[in-house]
Amino acid sequence: MEQFIVSARKYRPQTFKEVVGQEAITNTLENAIVNNHLAQALLFTGPRGVGKTSCARILAKKINSEGAIDPNEDFAFNIFELDAASNNSVDDIRALVDQVRFPPQVGNYKVYIIDEVHMLSQSAFNAFLKTLEEPPKHAIFILATTEKHKIIPTILSRCQIFDFKRIGTSDAKKHLIQICETEGITYDEDALQIIAQKADGAMRDALSIFDRIVSYSGKDITRQAVTENLNVLDYETYFQVTDQVLGHNIPELLISLNNIVVKGFDIHHFIAGLASHFRDLLVCQNPQTINLLEVSQQIKEQYYQQATKVSASFLVEAIEIANTCDLQYKASKNQRLLVELSLMKLASITADVEKKKLILE
Repeated sequence: MEQFIVSARKYRPQTFKEVVGQEAITNTLENAIVNNHLAQALLFTGPRGVGKTSCARILAKKINSEGAIDPNEDFAFNIFELDAASNNSVDDIRALVDQVRFPPQVGNYKVYIIDEVHMLSQSAFNAFLKTLEEPPKHAIFILATTEKHKIIPTILSRCQIFDFKRIGTSDAKKHLIQICETEGITYDEDALQIIAQKADGAMRDALSIFDRIVSYSGKDITRQAVTENLNVLDYETYFQVTDQVLGHNIPELLISLNNIVVKGFDIHHFIAGLASHFRDLLVCQNPQTINLLEVSQQIKEQYYQQATKVSASFLVEAIEIANTCDLQYKASKNQRLLVELSLMKLASITADVEKKKLILE
């Protein structure tokens, strides 16, 4: 049986053009190489799974490939990767500093990629300072970290800093679509949208979730398969609950909440999701904010339809009630009652207004 390769490794970018959602950084690095304007100490910082190590490897290969005889040469002997999480002592850094002095056998540069650099000890940082400030001409250091604030200022001042951003939901979704088409997988756009949102800006997480869904549903990725596997509530649940709120139907709301609990969903997740749903409805009511709604066109139509049934003032109050419940949830001794009470308050917002109207009439 052929060994399975996870998508995060199989589709790891090999060129700067393949890096998802970091165009500003990849363009800067490419221009720096072309114009011979590349710093010898670089710091790549940003959330997990956004392409820091991938960009470091691409850069390491690219600067050695300039003028190379063999285009397939990967210059593996010129690239040294050190995991600072497990090699964080002063002796590890001293060994690296001793190695830096020797020029490369092939290619122009030795590239040292130090991952999770914030894990280095104070003494290790100090042992590294002089080399980082005045490295040999053949050495380039690329430091990668998720926690820039833990790196001492004297290291930061010696590096050219590149801040990697979270991958946008639309960029992550486009990349997943490309992989589906390459692998011959049929998909619902809504399903890939949910995967991209669940990844929360990390492309590696999106690919890990994608592999899980493919293992679960095979070559056909549906929205139902994604919601079942990820144990997330579908959009339909929130549309239904909102209709019940607008209809002041408290018994149906309590039954819906019970069904959510019976299916094994976390009601804390439900109330937080309901607050987000009200926020999305509010976003739909103004043409200037519509682009903030990150859903497929089909779901967007449903949001438009429901948004016409409610006022902005109702949605603001509803968001406040749901958000207050979310904040109080962990401290509450009877969490289900807290959520039920919040649903009753939501159902009573417009009911009170309608009663006042009847009294005035």
